[in-house]
Amino acid sequence: MAAKDADPSLGYLTRKDTEVKLPRPTRVKNKTPAPIQITAEQILREARERQEAEIRPPKQKITDAAELADYRLRKRKEFEDLIRRVRWNISVWIKYAQWEESQKDFNRARSVWERALEVDYRNHTLWLKYAEVEMKNKFINHARNVWDRAVALLPRVDQLWYKYIHMEEMLGNVAGARQVFERWMNWMPDQQGWLSYIKFELRYNEVERARQIFERFVQCHPKVGAWIRFAKFEMKNGEVARSRNVYERAVEKLADDEEAEQLFVAFAEFEERCKETERARCIYKFALDHIPKGRAEDLYRKFVAFEKQYGDREGIEDAIVGKRRFQYEEEVRKNPLNYDSWFDYIRLEESVGNKERIREVYERAIANVPPAEEKRYWQRYIYLWINYALYEELDAGDMERTREVYRECLKLIPHEKFSFAKIWLLAAQFEIRQRNLKAARQVLGNAIGKAPKDKIFKKYIEIELQLGNIDRCRKIYEKYLEWSPENCYAWSKYAELERSLSETERARAIFELAIAQPALDMPELLWKTYIDFEISEGEFERTRELYERLLDRTKHLKVWISYAKFEASAMEEDAGDLDLAEDSIQENRYEQKKQCIQHARRVFEKAINYLRTSAPELKEERAMLLEEWLTMESSFGELGDVGLVQAKLPKKLKKRRPIVAEDGPAGYEEYIDYLFPEENQTTNLKILEAAYKWKKQKLSSDDD
Repeated sequence: MAAKDADPSLGYLTRKDTEVKLPRPTRVKNKTPAPIQITAEQILREARERQEAEIRPPKQKITDAAELADYRLRKRKEFEDLIRRVRWNISVWIKYAQWEESQKDFNRARSVWERALEVDYRNHTLWLKYAEVEMKNKFINHARNVWDRAVALLPRVDQLWYKYIHMEEMLGNVAGARQVFERWMNWMPDQQGWLSYIKFELRYNEVERARQIFERFVQCHPKVGAWIRFAKFEMKNGEVARSRNVYERAVEKLADDEEAEQLFVAFAEFEERCKETERARCIYKFALDHIPKGRAEDLYRKFVAFEKQYGDREGIEDAIVGKRRFQYEEEVRKNPLNYDSWFDYIRLEESVGNKERIREVYERAIANVPPAEEKRYWQRYIYLWINYALYEELDAGDMERTREVYRECLKLIPHEKFSFAKIWLLAAQFEIRQRNLKAARQVLGNAIGKAPKDKIFKKYIEIELQLGNIDRCRKIYEKYLEWSPENCYAWSKYAELERSLSETERARAIFELAIAQPALDMPELLWKTYIDFEISEGEFERTRELYERLLDRTKHLKVWISYAKFEASAMEEDAGDLDLAEDSIQENRYEQKKQCIQHARRVFEKAINYLRTSAPELKEERAMLLEEWLTMESSFGELGDVGLVQAKLPKKLKKRRPIVAEDGPAGYEEYIDYLFPEENQTTNLKILEAAYKWKKQKLSSDDD
């Protein structure tokens, strides 16, 4: 069984044998805090006190030459064995060589270093350590030999050159150091190497030599930074003409370079320091004309600062405008359909006032037509045309050009898909301002024909009304209603126009046509306007007839209330027309008021009967109607009969009903129910009927 469970991968041990048996965790029964608390600091201190001392090998004291030779032999054997095992580990070689150095056996140390270099001569750390050992022990020629070999084998490791040169300079061998630098420069190192050579020459006041090195430097590294350093070097030595010459040569060679901006800025600042402001201004302007705008941000900023310091007001404004113009050009280049950027750009040009430039920007802006024929894409774009037309009319004063702008804009808009009423109206108003009424009518007529809109009809009617052309107004209203027969606003305004002309019959006929329409957008507004019209004309019978016709169409609560209020106030209109004595007038008014109240009550009763019989589910509307009736009866004073209504008022009951969601019942909600008096009586009758039935059944069972 044991052999069966044995696993070859575990050395033929069973899984149970290899399991790590952990001690059982002790369960803490008493979790109350101990009376004496121990801090973490005390635990750590106690652990440190109990720590056993580190076992170190005893120090060996060597007393004679034999012991020393034995010690050296043993150590060398250890190092050699270690090297055989890990030949590629450079740190072992370094330790071995340093140990030999500590034994003052320099020949053996050199031997170890040379063996290490045979293993990996590309490791510059080995060369550095080797040369440092030779220098430390003042073997100068040996060190020089090591450095020569190192820089010959690894000429691209700058650290070796720096150390070699440093050694020669420390020894005072300036010519030797210069010779090493020359050898290094033949390899064309990076900028730092050249700058180190220049600093070396300047330390020994060899200005002419440094200048020659700079010449070679800018040939080797023709970068903007190198030329600027060269020019600053000449300036530092007081050679203004030479410095200017360096800048000019740099501009000739690097005018199209990516970093040319820095060169021009440095050149301009140099001229500024030399008090040559005109030269500096010319440099800035030359640079702004030649450098792409995307790379000239710093240049613009410096130019603006320069103009603020040295320029006149006009120059400063030009610089600021130029900077902002550059920013807007960049924005519209990135996204030509960003119309907000075009608006800002146009506003800037308008503030400058150069007509040709303003027109050019407008033309460029309107050339960016939205790609899709959807109104939302055109809404910002169309304002470019509007602003262009207004600029030509108000600022430029070119009326023919304004007319052309409006014409081109109206031609561009796809009127069969969408249109803009404001463009048509602005074009028409422009023609009116030019006293060209015929052209204005032609524009508005085209608008109604191509893209009729409410705003266009309203404005056209308003213009003709101001001119007193009533027949034209009627024709436009007819066109308006042909286009939009469901528009209650148009019907109301048309009737209002006829009424203002005292054409009552025409106005009434228009209202009759309007309410006869099969579909209206706001029928309640139209009916209200018609009823108010008849009331204002004093036609109470017609008004009642209108209310009855309206109730045939809708039995809305507001209609009943409005009808009742009309009946209650109908007498007030004609009560003052009676030419009778004061007492007779008072009696007449009193009788009329009673009659009006009766009419109003009749309307309320009719409404209550309808809601009780035909719409019993509308309990809340019925209750609101009764409340309105009660308020009206209270307002009648002594003629009112509040008790008549109070007997019909319902009781408010708070009830609960289940809320049914998609996944089943979701609780209950409270609602207000109304219990009317007739419903209460019906409920009582039902209880009596049930009791009578029960008694009858009981008597029959007793007889059986």
